Amino acid sequence: MRLFVGLGNPGARYARHRHNVGFMAVDAIADAHATSPWRRRFSGQATEAVLGGMRVLLLKPETYMNDSGRAVAEAQRFFKIPLHDIVVFHDELDLPPAKLRVKRGGGHAGHNGLRSITAHCGNDYGRVRIGIGHPGDKALVHSYVLSDFTKVEEAWVEDLCRACADYAPLLARGEDASFQNKVHLAMQAKGWTDVRRPGEKAPGGAAKE
Repeated sequence: MRLFVGLGNPGARYARHRHNVGFMAVDAIADAHATSPWRRRFSGQATEAVLGGMRVLLLKPETYMNDSGRAVAEAQRFFKIPLHDIVVFHDELDLPPAKLRVKRGGGHAGHNGLRSITAHCGNDYGRVRIGIGHPGDKALVHSYVLSDFTKVEEAWVEDLCRACADYAPLLARGEDASFQNKVHLAMQAKGWTDVRRPGEKAPGGAAKE
């Protein structure tokens, strides 16, 4: 059993927030591969899928971001899932928008969802880091992550989430580098090579989203 966790906050008011892109990615995987409807389990919403021949539990904690680890720990204990078989999808300020990186272990970089999971479960789980860009000023981070993607941003979010769903079987088999490369190539093919955060100026001074 593998555990894929999407991070976000529950409820309609948060649904399109940048901080909820982890939920969006896991929703896309479920739409493409789930074998059962979402249902309330482990202080969240859960469903199962078979990816790359592996049984995978998909989980969206409903404990709010800062307490995500409680839900993850419940699922981990119930199925006795090793930490290295857990992968967490989350927003990443330190990556440009539309970029994705996979890593194992490491720090939480101030992300409260990761901080909570590490506190409850340990640190050596996988991360799928989905770049949303940084607003440029630390004082703006809170309002930036807790605001909706713009319509322009929603286009790349949809393409990236679809790519995550298409290549999720690679991730389930532990082929992290192949998953990351396939998603990169899919986004490149869609033309998402130089996406900027809202209001950021492109070379030459013109604002480009």
